Amino acid sequence: MALPTLIIIDMQRGMLEPAAGARNNSDAPARIAELLQAWRLAGAPVVHVRHISRSPGSPFAPGQPGAEFQPALQPLPQEHVVEKNVPDAFINSALERWLRVRGLDSLVIVGVSTNNSVEATARTAGNLGFTTHVIADGCFTFAKTDYHGVLRSAEDVHAMALANLQDEYAQVIESQAALALLKQL
Repeated sequence: MALPTLIIIDMQRGMLEPAAGARNNSDAPARIAELLQAWRLAGAPVVHVRHISRSPGSPFAPGQPGAEFQPALQPLPQEHVVEKNVPDAFINSALERWLRVRGLDSLVIVGVSTNNSVEATARTAGNLGFTTHVIADGCFTFAKTDYHGVLRSAEDVHAMALANLQDEYAQVIESQAALALLKQL
């Protein structure tokens, strides 16, 4: 059985800016860096996903510093990089084909935002039949006003996004369980 593929979503410099808003899980970047190190030591596949905005004023527009990967999570030359323009990393990116050609059917997803790109990517992964794990302490999101105009904390938004995924599209686990999964295989 192939080692699980670590998919790191949108860990770009723009996510570190205060303008991004109030967020939860300040330890997520450290958990992601730990997982990345473990995947590299195991020689397991890693995919870095980068959001490239179509809006010229966006901090994630091409050529903007916000679109660059965070320094601690820079891809190595042999690691696959996917660029996307929508939340879902599978849309218009050839990610599914890249995984299938290599026989990679188990995914471990981390990154930002839990309720946006992480959730969209995990839903598609589950629908496509990949064994999908989302790492609760390896994701974070931002406070958001709901449909009724009520401001929800980043922790509430994070928890609901994980609940949306659990058992239907993915298994939601903590980073220590992901490390154990990597060692099992």
